This record gives sequence, C-alpha cells and structure tokens, in this order.
Amino acid sequence: MEQGKGSKSLTYLALGDSYTIGESVKEQERYPVILVNQLQKANIDIALPKIIARTGWTTDELLSAISKENLADTYHLVSLLIGVNNQYRGYSLEIYQKEFEELLKIAIKKAGGNKDRVFVVSIPDYGVTPFAQGRDREKIGKEIDTFNQANRKITDQYGVKYFDITAISRKAQYEESLTAEDGLHPAGKMYEEWVSSMIEDVKILLEK
Repeated sequence: MEQGKGSKSLTYLALGDSYTIGESVKEQERYPVILVNQLQKANIDIALPKIIARTGWTTDELLSAISKENLADTYHLVSLLIGVNNQYRGYSLEIYQKEFEELLKIAIKKAGGNKDRVFVVSIPDYGVTPFAQGRDREKIGKEIDTFNQANRKITDQYGVKYFDITAISRKAQYEESLTAEDGLHPAGKMYEEWVSSMIEDVKILLEK
C-alpha cells in the first residue's frame, strides 16, 4: 500500500503489532488508514501508509521484520505502537525498554532524522475486554501502565510526540461497540476515537 514511484505525496510508515495492522477489522478501519483518510480530507496530500505490523509481534519480532523489509530511506511521517505482546508473554520490562528505544531510533532515522515527524502511541489495555474474562484484569492493567510509563519516558527523552490512548481503550468495558468481534481487539469505532484524539497534532507534525 505504498505510494507509486514518482508520486509527490507525503509518505507514512506505521510500525507495530495487531493494533496497527487492525486485527479483526477491515483495512479501511485500521488506525493508520483512518488517519491518512482524515488528513486527506484536510487537503493534505498523503499516500496510504506502509504498514509493518503483525498480530502477536513483540519488540524483537518487529525489529527483525524491519531489518528484512526493503524500505524507502525516508518517510514524511512515522508511527510506533508496540509492547502489548511483551507484557502478555511475560517478557521483562528491561528488555522492552532496550528494544523499544532501538525501534524509536529506527523510527527517527526513517523520518530523515526529524524527531518532529515521529509519534508514539501508548499500549491499549486489553484487560477490559471480554478476552480477559477469568484473568486478573487489575494485574493486566497495572502491567500495561508500567510498560506505558517506560515507553513514555523514553519517548520524552527523544523529544518525540506521544499519544496516550490507553484511557480511550478502557472505555471498551462500558461500550461493547468499541471492541471487535473477536472480543479482544479494538473495533473501527475505537480506532476512529484514537485518530480523533491525535489528528490535529499530527497535522502540526507534518508542518515541521
């Protein structure tokens, strides 16, 4: 879904896992695609996103996948959302911090070294979804918060824009329509709320 050669459109690279590839939703309901559509409605000439993401990926798997991709040298916008599977599999916070920082450095490099063209999205809390029934929801939420505290600290250290969508994700415990049919991942409606919370700031990033 990357722009064709010779295109003068702005380019966007989205890095992540199931929340970026949009597990259980249609292609047009993925948050990076919704974001591009909203930018296009604002008369911003931006191509559909290049997405490197897969359900279940941890930070090390995303790092490995990026190294195997034949990516353009520079993108006008790069996003990063990763970590839920590190938490789910019980991986250490220390490893997550190290690999998240590596990924953030790659994101900045792929934005031509311009940190102002990069943004990080916090990890949603799947502990409020039907999938987590019978699990320790409070423990999941606390661990997600700990991982988000870590990725936010690193993001802030690099001066990169951070979007905290975790509170929005927790609305799923009250609104069934915000969760996809699989009972775990966000529905398109949820992704629309994410984009609504970040769209104006993303427009500003593209001006830098």
